[in-house]
Amino acid sequence: MEYDYNALNGIIREKFQTNRAFALAIGLSERSLSLKLNNEVPFKQPQIDKAAEVLNLKPEQIPKYFFKKKVQ
Repeated sequence: MEYDYNALNGIIREKFQTNRAFALAIGLSERSLSLKLNNEVPFKQPQIDKAAEVLNLKPEQIPKYFFKKKVQ
């Protein structure tokens, strides 16, 4: 199953300007983040929790950014 991370990419750009800065903030390499955003490797729950924390997301906002299914 693939997820649509367009909204997540948008908020990353808004709050961190670069994927590298965001990746460092959540304890990932830029390459690891890229693999996750390209649906090659799934996000793990602790990574989602850390991302939500640094992006100041409320719990009810998490599905919008991490669990929106990609429409074919």
